Amino acid sequence: MFIASMSTPRTIRVFIADDSAALRKHVFELMQDIPGVTIVGFASEEVEAVACIRRLKPDVVLLDIQLSRGNGLEVLRNIKPDGRGPLTIVATNFPYPQYRKRALDLGADYFLDKTTDIEELCTLIAQLTGALQPAGVN
Repeated sequence: MFIASMSTPRTIRVFIADDSAALRKHVFELMQDIPGVTIVGFASEEVEAVACIRRLKPDVVLLDIQLSRGNGLEVLRNIKPDGRGPLTIVATNFPYPQYRKRALDLGADYFLDKTTDIEELCTLIAQLTGALQPAGVN
């Protein structure tokens, strides 16, 4: 359970790479309600995502495994070659153990099932901004 923080949330810049325009729009709308979140860009293809992430330098990347051209695991390999880079949340409709392992091995910080974990995604983003904290924490 989480409660709202009394402190001012810090601003985080989020980039979304997903092949679904409907999902990008949905996540954008959800993130609009979280204080301190700024969506800095979108991409639906691997090459475009890598170029935008390198140029925009977001704090957080929300990344799907399946993109319209290419895949999110290759994006991950390119944006975190040495394990450093933006905090990366892989959210996919393919939450299979082998994809989870591969994503985490390539440097993903979180791996979520986007059909069941959208609420968890919003909570995680809110925690990153400081807008939410675990219940009982002052």
